Amino acid sequence: MESASEESPGLVPTDLDTTEGADVTNDSSELTADIGEDQEEGSSENVEGEEEELSPDAEALKVELAKIVVHSPAIEKKEEKFDPAEFPDSYKNNLPKELLILQYSDNFRRQYVHLYRDRKPLFLNPVNECGVEKFVCTTINPTQLPYKELYDWDTAAEFVADYLDFETLDPPYELPTRLLSPTTVLKRQKGNCFEYSTLLCSFLLSAGYDAYVVNGYATKETCLADETREICPLLQKKEQKVEEAKKKELKKYTVKPPRDLQSKFELKMEQRKIAAKEAEEAKRRQEEIERQLELEKPPPDPLYGLRIHAWILVLSGKREVAESFFIEPFTGLPYPVDSTNYLGIESVWNNTNYWVNMQDCSNGVQGLSYDLGDCTRWEYMFPGLDKPLLQIPETEDDLMAGLDDEEDEDKEVERHLDMPPTWVEPLKLSLKDFQMRCPLGKKSKLYKRAKLQKFAHYLMPDGLISRLSVYDDRELTDLMLIKEYYDHRQDKLHTKIHNHRTGWISEHFYPGRHRCLKEHQYKASAPAPENERTMIFYNEARVDGLKKRIETPSEMTEHFVNRDDFMFYKHVDFGKRQKKFGPQEGSGSGNTRPINKMVQKFHRNKSKLANEDIAELVFLISEDKIQISYHTEDARIVSSTREYIKPSNWEEKGATLKWESDQLHQTFQVDADIKNKKQVEIYQMMLNLLKCEDVCRERVRESEDEVREILNDRSKEDTESELEIGVYDTDRNEKAKTHRKELERLQLEEKMRKQEMEIDYLAPFLAQIGDPEKVLRNQAFKLKEDCLNDLKQRLIDKANLIQARFEKETQELQKKQAWYQQNQVNMPKENEEDYLNYCSDAMFRIHILEVRLNRHKEMAPTKYMTLEQKLRADPRLAEYF
Repeated sequence: MESASEESPGLVPTDLDTTEGADVTNDSSELTADIGEDQEEGSSENVEGEEEELSPDAEALKVELAKIVVHSPAIEKKEEKFDPAEFPDSYKNNLPKELLILQYSDNFRRQYVHLYRDRKPLFLNPVNECGVEKFVCTTINPTQLPYKELYDWDTAAEFVADYLDFETLDPPYELPTRLLSPTTVLKRQKGNCFEYSTLLCSFLLSAGYDAYVVNGYATKETCLADETREICPLLQKKEQKVEEAKKKELKKYTVKPPRDLQSKFELKMEQRKIAAKEAEEAKRRQEEIERQLELEKPPPDPLYGLRIHAWILVLSGKREVAESFFIEPFTGLPYPVDSTNYLGIESVWNNTNYWVNMQDCSNGVQGLSYDLGDCTRWEYMFPGLDKPLLQIPETEDDLMAGLDDEEDEDKEVERHLDMPPTWVEPLKLSLKDFQMRCPLGKKSKLYKRAKLQKFAHYLMPDGLISRLSVYDDRELTDLMLIKEYYDHRQDKLHTKIHNHRTGWISEHFYPGRHRCLKEHQYKASAPAPENERTMIFYNEARVDGLKKRIETPSEMTEHFVNRDDFMFYKHVDFGKRQKKFGPQEGSGSGNTRPINKMVQKFHRNKSKLANEDIAELVFLISEDKIQISYHTEDARIVSSTREYIKPSNWEEKGATLKWESDQLHQTFQVDADIKNKKQVEIYQMMLNLLKCEDVCRERVRESEDEVREILNDRSKEDTESELEIGVYDTDRNEKAKTHRKELERLQLEEKMRKQEMEIDYLAPFLAQIGDPEKVLRNQAFKLKEDCLNDLKQRLIDKANLIQARFEKETQELQKKQAWYQQNQVNMPKENEEDYLNYCSDAMFRIHILEVRLNRHKEMAPTKYMTLEQKLRADPRLAEYF
């Protein structure tokens, strides 16, 4: 091992150790002084007590109390033990190459201790669960599991952080003596920072990342996974990239814009005032932030800089990683390589090599270089590494001396000790365990003014997978907001937000829900219909193109998109219900809110003239009026309007309306050159508008009914929430499981039925002798002979039957041929074709009968022998044969 410099790099300043020792000494001396003062006070009290004479009863009490002695128990933390019989041989023994690696690493460690006496020992050869020393690099086993969440670093780190429970190092300033394998860590679902990092590094290496386990020092909050001073990741605002507006290039012959006549001095002074206000506001915000940070600053840590920790380093280059970064295994969050959470690095390693940091860490990890090929900054253990080496320039004498030995060097082949294969079994994780995600399926994390609870999929009956509670104070008592995230719900609900300050609840849904609801906002104190609420829909999936519906007790507003009639807005004003005496009519049509006003707005229809294209249509139902506003022409600043007053008998069905044009109709035409419409056209337009009013009223009532149906569905879904289960999830899919069991039951019943229906060849012959319980010897021989003779006779009869049919077909064919010979001369062509067809069919039947007869002759002896063997093996006759 080569020394990079004469001075020891020292990851942690040496004066830190002495300071820490001084602190501990001062604390112990103060404690001793306090105890001494207590003893002096006690002794003085005893002296005063001795001066007073004790009564005999008091003396007896003193003696009795002296007999009572208590001893404080000593808490011993026992290390968990494992049964070696449960592990393969690679866990209990070392291969020759592994023993050589252990010797090599031990030699490396001795040189390191000799050169750098003031540094912590290296973490090289901890024992495994079987008590056998193993090299840390061989403990990493890159294994790719069949879960896509483990193929990216962020989801893999989140899974490891959620799946395991962390254990702190004891003591926190000493390296652990044992390092469990990743397979055991997955089974236990808990481990320390080194075991966390080893498991996560195995996942990242299998996914193609350039990942390393880092051994170093970190802050107390990082080592204890204390995130109470950190903002929850779900609350952190994502940085939005602001795109700069591109300046339009002025072409040579473009018209110049009008000259700006504003005073530049006034603009400059206004900008100065605005900048001063902004600077003052920014200064005030910064002071408030600094004051808040000072209040939230953690207390001083007596072990600052001494707490040992392990985390992950991901270098740039592979998997399109643009910049190197750290991953904290306890939280799964990324940090920059100059993060203040980490105070120094001793060494890094992966499954191929081990590197020791030779850089000064007095300023933490800031300014460190992670070029592992630079041997002046990183001392490697095995020479054969894939990192490019930074060669140290040689002197001129060395170069001249090297020229003479070039031929000898070419002949010699340098050989390096390479890394042995991993001793850890491939990582295994069942789908059920992977979906649990957390120990026992639940996990809670505390953040700055927030609490995050995570649940396994399908664990909660309502499909809840996480709940984020946001508070206004650090003690987590003043609740502000609750965010709940769902999955696998049949109603497509995925997020529910309850703001306790405003009382509003917001529900978000995936596409595919009935009535295409996307978002629902309402007040928790008034969830019933005809209250304040906002509904947003997936307008692409709706026939009416409804995008948004806003409802209050007295109003309803709907927004539409891409409708064929160009309507984009509808607003309804409701009146108060009239109080009725008598029995209530329920929530039917007779109890609806009266409509005072309906407003419809339309986009411009280019196929119509602007004076004929309606822009706004207002039905003033309470005043019996209809107002129309048309679109404005491009060359005009005002638009044409019309106003109708409904006739007195407009509500009578089938009646002729009383029409008086001068009193019931008013119009304003912008273009005076356009001819006025005829009275018939105006009357017909009024009839159409009355029909439109009826249609609009029906649509309003349908909207009200839809709101009620949606609210009824939501109440049922909340009380009886059902989860979607995949077809291939056989463990949870009860329908598929029941169907599979039913098929198995039917198959078993079919098998039993076939067995029951199987023919008993001895049954008719046993009936002739009275079905005895036990067959005698002479009866057995007679049963066998009768059964075989019966089969023989049946086989002969079947052969005779086939032969008789064959002879019958042959005789009929011969008769037909004789008839054909006699009538061949005078036979018409149709009869000749019938004769030829008959001969073809007859020959086919004769051929089939001949084949069947030959096959019967071949199979008959085999059947006879088979029956004889069955009779000999029959349990009722077997003892006599």
